[in-house]
Amino acid sequence: MTDPFTSEGAKAPPKPYTASEGRREIRSFVLRQGRFTPAQQRAFDEAWPRFGIDYTGQVRDYDALFGRAAPKVMEIGFGNGEALRFAAQQDPSRDYIGLEVHAPGVGRLLNALAADGSDHVKVYHHDAVEVLRNEVADGALDEIRIYFPDPWHKKRHNKRRLVQPEFAALLVRKLRIGGRLHLATDWEPYAEHMWDVLEATPGLANRAGPRGHVPRPEWRPQTHFERRGLTLGHGVWDLLYDRTDAPSPEPVAG
Repeated sequence: MTDPFTSEGAKAPPKPYTASEGRREIRSFVLRQGRFTPAQQRAFDEAWPRFGIDYTGQVRDYDALFGRAAPKVMEIGFGNGEALRFAAQQDPSRDYIGLEVHAPGVGRLLNALAADGSDHVKVYHHDAVEVLRNEVADGALDEIRIYFPDPWHKKRHNKRRLVQPEFAALLVRKLRIGGRLHLATDWEPYAEHMWDVLEATPGLANRAGPRGHVPRPEWRPQTHFERRGLTLGHGVWDLLYDRTDAPSPEPVAG
Protein backbone atom coordinates (compact mmCIF):
# COMPACT_ATOMS: atom_id res chain seq x y z
CA MET A 1 0.00 0.00 0.00
CA THR A 2 1.36 3.42 -0.98
CA ASP A 3 1.93 5.93 1.80
CA PRO A 4 -0.28 8.95 0.94
CA PHE A 5 2.22 11.35 2.51
CA THR A 6 5.27 10.27 0.50
CA SER A 7 6.11 9.72 -3.12
CA GLU A 8 7.88 6.66 -4.44
CA GLY A 9 11.50 6.67 -3.32
CA ALA A 10 10.96 9.25 -0.58
CA LYS A 11 10.82 8.35 3.09
CA ALA A 12 10.05 11.03 5.68
CA PRO A 13 12.68 11.47 8.44
CA PRO A 14 12.09 10.15 11.98
CA LYS A 15 9.71 11.92 14.33
CA PRO A 16 11.21 15.24 15.45
CA TYR A 17 10.91 14.78 19.19
CA THR A 18 12.04 12.51 21.99
CA ALA A 19 9.35 10.07 23.06
CA SER A 20 9.30 9.22 26.76
CA GLU A 21 7.89 5.79 27.58
CA GLY A 22 4.83 6.01 29.78
CA ARG A 23 4.63 9.78 29.48
CA ARG A 24 2.47 11.76 27.11
CA GLU A 25 3.64 15.31 26.45
CA ILE A 26 1.28 18.13 25.51
CA ARG A 27 2.85 19.45 22.32
CA SER A 28 2.10 22.58 20.32
CA PHE A 29 2.03 20.66 17.04
CA VAL A 30 0.49 17.67 15.32
CA LEU A 31 2.54 16.08 12.56
CA ARG A 32 0.46 16.60 9.45
CA GLN A 33 3.44 16.14 7.20
CA GLY A 34 1.88 16.66 3.79
CA ARG A 35 3.53 15.09 0.77
CA PHE A 36 7.22 14.31 1.18
CA THR A 37 8.67 14.32 -2.33
CA PRO A 38 11.80 12.82 -3.87
CA ALA A 39 13.19 16.38 -4.20
CA GLN A 40 12.76 16.90 -0.46
CA GLN A 41 14.34 13.52 0.17
CA ARG A 42 17.35 14.59 -1.90
CA ALA A 43 17.52 17.78 0.16
CA PHE A 44 17.86 15.74 3.36
CA ASP A 45 20.37 13.40 1.73
CA GLU A 46 22.53 16.06 0.10
CA ALA A 47 22.00 19.38 1.92
CA TRP A 48 21.46 18.22 5.51
CA PRO A 49 25.18 17.54 6.14
CA ARG A 50 25.86 21.18 5.19
CA PHE A 51 22.90 22.98 6.77
CA GLY A 52 21.34 20.55 9.25
CA ILE A 53 21.90 20.26 13.00
CA ASP A 54 21.30 16.81 14.46
CA TYR A 55 19.61 17.00 17.84
CA THR A 56 21.83 15.51 20.56
CA GLY A 57 20.35 16.88 23.78
CA GLN A 58 23.70 18.48 24.68
CA VAL A 59 24.51 22.20 24.91
CA ARG A 60 25.87 23.52 21.61
CA ASP A 61 28.77 25.84 20.88
CA TYR A 62 27.12 27.68 17.99
CA ASP A 63 30.19 29.84 17.32
CA ALA A 64 32.13 26.65 16.66
CA LEU A 65 29.30 25.25 14.56
CA PHE A 66 29.16 28.33 12.31
CA GLY A 67 32.90 28.88 12.40
CA ARG A 68 32.67 32.47 13.61
CA ALA A 69 31.52 34.67 16.47
CA ALA A 70 28.40 36.52 15.31
CA PRO A 71 24.96 37.41 16.72
CA LYS A 72 22.58 34.45 16.70
CA VAL A 73 18.94 34.67 15.57
CA MET A 74 16.58 31.72 16.08
CA GLU A 75 13.28 31.31 14.24
CA ILE A 76 10.89 28.81 15.80
CA GLY A 77 8.45 27.09 13.46
CA PHE A 78 9.71 28.46 10.15
CA GLY A 79 7.11 26.66 8.02
CA ASN A 80 8.36 26.63 4.42
CA GLY A 81 11.30 28.84 5.36
CA GLU A 82 10.23 31.95 3.46
CA ALA A 83 10.93 34.43 6.26
CA LEU A 84 14.14 32.71 7.35
CA ARG A 85 15.50 32.66 3.82
CA PHE A 86 14.60 36.34 3.34
CA ALA A 87 16.31 37.33 6.60
CA ALA A 88 19.47 35.41 5.75
CA GLN A 89 19.67 37.00 2.30
CA GLN A 90 19.22 40.49 3.73
CA ASP A 91 21.56 40.11 6.71
CA PRO A 92 24.63 37.90 6.21
CA SER A 93 26.32 39.50 9.24
CA ARG A 94 24.27 37.36 11.66
CA ASP A 95 23.90 33.61 12.02
CA TYR A 96 20.42 32.11 11.72
CA ILE A 97 19.10 28.95 13.36
CA GLY A 98 15.75 27.61 12.16
CA LEU A 99 13.53 25.07 13.92
CA GLU A 100 10.69 23.19 12.25
CA VAL A 101 9.01 19.84 12.93
CA HIS A 102 7.35 19.34 9.53
CA ALA A 103 9.73 17.55 7.19
CA PRO A 104 8.41 18.88 3.85
CA GLY A 105 9.02 22.47 4.96
CA VAL A 106 12.51 21.58 6.14
CA GLY A 107 13.23 19.93 2.80
CA ARG A 108 12.06 22.98 0.87
CA LEU A 109 14.26 25.29 2.93
CA LEU A 110 17.28 23.00 2.59
CA ASN A 111 16.93 23.16 -1.20
CA ALA A 112 16.63 26.96 -1.06
CA LEU A 113 19.68 27.34 1.19
CA ALA A 114 21.72 25.15 -1.13
CA ALA A 115 20.68 27.31 -4.07
CA ASP A 116 21.56 30.48 -2.16
CA GLY A 117 24.79 29.20 -0.63
CA SER A 118 23.67 30.54 2.76
CA ASP A 119 26.25 29.01 5.07
CA HIS A 120 25.23 31.36 7.89
CA VAL A 121 21.97 29.37 8.29
CA LYS A 122 21.56 26.07 10.13
CA VAL A 123 18.38 24.06 10.58
CA TYR A 124 16.93 21.73 13.19
CA HIS A 125 14.20 19.23 12.36
CA HIS A 126 13.14 18.92 15.99
CA ASP A 127 10.80 20.16 18.71
CA ALA A 128 11.72 23.72 19.69
CA VAL A 129 11.03 23.14 23.38
CA GLU A 130 13.55 20.30 23.56
CA VAL A 131 16.15 22.24 21.57
CA LEU A 132 15.83 25.32 23.79
CA ARG A 133 15.92 23.32 27.01
CA ASN A 134 18.83 21.10 26.13
CA GLU A 135 20.96 22.55 23.31
CA VAL A 136 20.86 26.34 23.74
CA ALA A 137 22.99 27.86 26.47
CA ASP A 138 21.42 30.56 28.63
CA GLY A 139 21.97 33.99 27.09
CA ALA A 140 23.21 32.52 23.80
CA LEU A 141 20.65 34.13 21.48
CA ASP A 142 20.41 37.72 20.33
CA GLU A 143 16.92 37.33 18.92
CA ILE A 144 14.08 34.81 18.84
CA ARG A 145 11.35 34.96 16.21
CA ILE A 146 8.01 33.14 16.30
CA TYR A 147 5.84 33.94 13.29
CA PHE A 148 2.21 32.81 13.02
CA PRO A 149 2.27 29.84 15.42
CA ASP A 150 -0.77 27.60 15.42
CA PRO A 151 -3.39 29.51 17.47
CA TRP A 152 -5.31 26.35 18.42
CA HIS A 153 -8.63 28.14 18.08
CA LYS A 154 -10.85 25.80 20.09
CA LYS A 155 -10.88 26.50 23.82
CA ARG A 156 -10.22 22.89 24.73
CA HIS A 157 -7.04 23.06 22.63
CA ASN A 158 -5.70 26.33 24.07
CA LYS A 159 -3.34 24.32 26.30
CA ARG A 160 -1.47 23.33 23.12
CA ARG A 161 -0.52 26.92 22.28
CA LEU A 162 3.22 27.33 22.12
CA VAL A 163 3.28 30.61 24.04
CA GLN A 164 2.67 29.58 27.65
CA PRO A 165 4.19 30.90 30.92
CA GLU A 166 6.79 28.13 31.22
CA PHE A 167 7.84 28.51 27.59
CA ALA A 168 8.04 32.30 27.89
CA ALA A 169 10.36 31.97 30.89
CA LEU A 170 12.49 29.58 28.84
CA LEU A 171 12.75 32.13 26.02
CA VAL A 172 13.88 34.80 28.48
CA ARG A 173 16.66 32.57 29.79
CA LYS A 174 17.99 31.89 26.30
CA LEU A 175 18.06 35.54 25.24
CA ARG A 176 20.97 37.75 26.20
CA ILE A 177 20.12 40.90 28.14
CA GLY A 178 19.19 43.44 25.50
CA GLY A 179 18.10 40.69 23.11
CA ARG A 180 14.80 40.78 21.22
CA LEU A 181 11.72 38.58 21.04
CA HIS A 182 9.52 39.08 17.97
CA LEU A 183 6.17 37.34 17.56
CA ALA A 184 3.51 37.74 14.89
CA THR A 185 -0.05 36.41 14.66
CA ASP A 186 -3.11 37.01 12.53
CA TRP A 187 -5.49 35.71 15.19
CA GLU A 188 -6.56 38.43 17.63
CA PRO A 189 -7.48 36.08 20.49
CA TYR A 190 -3.97 34.64 20.28
CA ALA A 191 -2.46 38.14 20.35
CA GLU A 192 -4.48 38.74 23.53
CA HIS A 193 -3.19 35.45 24.94
CA MET A 194 0.41 36.39 24.07
CA TRP A 195 0.04 39.71 25.86
CA ASP A 196 -1.42 37.96 28.91
CA VAL A 197 1.54 35.58 29.07
CA LEU A 198 4.45 37.77 28.02
CA GLU A 199 3.55 40.84 30.05
CA ALA A 200 3.43 38.69 33.16
CA THR A 201 6.87 37.23 32.40
CA PRO A 202 9.77 38.80 34.32
CA GLY A 203 12.60 40.03 32.12
CA LEU A 204 10.49 41.10 29.14
CA ALA A 205 9.53 44.66 28.20
CA ASN A 206 7.03 45.41 25.44
CA ARG A 207 8.70 47.86 23.10
CA ALA A 208 5.33 49.38 22.16
CA GLY A 209 4.14 49.73 25.75
CA PRO A 210 1.72 47.52 27.69
CA ARG A 211 -0.38 45.35 25.37
CA GLY A 212 1.05 47.24 22.42
CA HIS A 213 2.07 46.10 18.95
CA VAL A 214 4.09 47.62 16.13
CA PRO A 215 3.80 47.84 12.33
CA ARG A 216 5.38 44.92 10.47
CA PRO A 217 9.17 45.38 10.80
CA GLU A 218 11.27 45.46 7.66
CA TRP A 219 13.01 42.21 8.56
CA ARG A 220 9.75 40.19 8.41
CA PRO A 221 8.50 39.68 4.84
CA GLN A 222 4.79 39.79 4.18
CA THR A 223 3.48 36.36 3.19
CA HIS A 224 0.96 35.57 0.48
CA PHE A 225 -1.57 34.45 3.09
CA GLU A 226 -0.98 37.62 5.08
CA ARG A 227 -1.60 39.83 2.03
CA ARG A 228 -4.77 37.93 1.26
CA GLY A 229 -5.94 38.24 4.86
CA LEU A 230 -5.30 41.97 4.94
CA THR A 231 -7.29 42.35 1.73
CA LEU A 232 -10.16 40.60 3.47
CA GLY A 233 -9.86 42.94 6.43
CA HIS A 234 -8.06 40.59 8.80
CA GLY A 235 -5.56 42.02 11.25
CA VAL A 236 -1.92 41.13 11.91
CA TRP A 237 -0.21 41.80 15.21
CA ASP A 238 3.58 42.11 15.53
CA LEU A 239 4.77 42.03 19.14
CA LEU A 240 8.29 43.14 20.03
CA TYR A 241 9.77 42.51 23.47
CA ASP A 242 13.22 43.32 24.83
CA ARG A 243 15.02 41.07 27.28
CA THR A 244 15.81 43.29 30.21
CA ASP A 245 16.54 43.10 33.89
CA ALA A 246 16.14 46.88 34.08
CA PRO A 247 12.93 48.97 34.19
CA SER A 248 10.86 48.79 31.02
CA PRO A 249 12.01 51.17 28.24
CA GLU A 250 9.78 53.93 26.98
CA PRO A 251 7.42 52.80 24.19
CA VAL A 252 8.58 53.55 20.65
CA ALA A 253 6.46 55.78 18.45
CA GLY A 254 4.13 54.08 15.98
